[in-house]
Amino acid sequence: MSTTRIFVARLAGCGVFDRSGDRLGRVRDVVVVYRRAAAPRVVGMVVEIPGRRRVFLSIGRIVSIGAGQVITTGLISVRRFEQRASEVRVVAELLGRRVALTDGSGESTVEDVAIEQVGPAEWEVGQVFVRRPRTGPAPFGRGATAFVKWSDIREQDSGGRSQSAAQLIQSTADLPAADLASTLLDLPEQRMLEVADELTDQRLADVLEEMPEESGIKILARLGDDRAADVLEEMQPDDAADLIAKLPDERSETLLDLMESEEADDVRMLLAYDPDTAGGMMTPDPIIVSADATVAEGLALIRRHELAPALGAAVCVTQPPYEPPTGRFLGIVHFQRMLRYPPHEKLGSILDTQTEPVQANTSVAEVSRILASYNLVQVPVVDENHRLVGVVTVDDVLDRLLPDDWRSADSEDDEAVMPRVTTDTSAITTVPQRIPSRRSPRGRAR
Repeated sequence: MSTTRIFVARLAGCGVFDRSGDRLGRVRDVVVVYRRAAAPRVVGMVVEIPGRRRVFLSIGRIVSIGAGQVITTGLISVRRFEQRASEVRVVAELLGRRVALTDGSGESTVEDVAIEQVGPAEWEVGQVFVRRPRTGPAPFGRGATAFVKWSDIREQDSGGRSQSAAQLIQSTADLPAADLASTLLDLPEQRMLEVADELTDQRLADVLEEMPEESGIKILARLGDDRAADVLEEMQPDDAADLIAKLPDERSETLLDLMESEEADDVRMLLAYDPDTAGGMMTPDPIIVSADATVAEGLALIRRHELAPALGAAVCVTQPPYEPPTGRFLGIVHFQRMLRYPPHEKLGSILDTQTEPVQANTSVAEVSRILASYNLVQVPVVDENHRLVGVVTVDDVLDRLLPDDWRSADSEDDEAVMPRVTTDTSAITTVPQRIPSRRSPRGRAR
């Protein structure tokens, strides 16, 4: 095995390959256990394999580490990684931690950790890269750095101060929001809150949309009212409404009052509906155009890269006004139908007359039946006056039909997979693909 010193922050994201050169996944973290009189021992790595599943790779199954890659025996248990009480994840929990130097020179922050091989299939923490507090007057200056041995530092109580999450955020920057949400849910609760606190409003909004509501409420409870309102504004109205509905009435009203009026109005409208109806789970901002809009204009609206596929599958045609609740709903035009007509064709002349809208009080079961029966991606929702108030997309329905723990539930096949310490009879297998993020930006057209 390689004897090169390896820095964990640089190792995160590197590919994991078998001896034949086939890619098995990528490194997401390094797992260590503390020892009483020695540096922490490396017991393995958290590896993300196809299907966005994070599994444990024992250090004994690693052939070499170096040159931006990890070579293994090719044998990996596909049981989802579950952290044990004695284990510490370097990227998720150790980087950013405040420590005191035993020489009495003060406090420092851990910025990286180097692991070194000390024997066959045996690695331990070698050195720690720390940064001292800033001492100069420059507002953007940074403190001095140093390499120290593990024995030269002492972990200490943070005294209520948050641990820096900058390194963890950087290592997960390429993750889709759904996978970042899963990563945060795997962290201890306090660490999850610290990381969430350092995310940008937009990124945190995306993550909250993919989290169970109880976890989202804990994060919102940590945020001040002003920032919580800013984050809720960045969320899709239906997801924001789901969270606000679970908050105490007093804070719900406070946050709604702090939100921009347009976003707050959308949320208030959704809160007026039963959550198990079309009105309660719809997206209140589909693409809406007039009957005089052309095919070229419709295609221009749906080809925007930030628009979710489900919302870009069709445009809704209504009479003015073009903000929900709109004027009378006229019909829907699917993007495939637009492709069959010349750019100057008016959308009002090519309406889909077979797709009937549903009422806002239609049950989830009935909406599901309609989507499945007619192979639809979205179905319009109208009120008693036949005004368009939103659309229900297939991912809205899936969120209601799947069990509450679908984000972390293993497939039935996983029951047959052996535990973390395995023999050479296990092998990497194909696992179910995650359902993609349902983030969908506003798509209204005047």
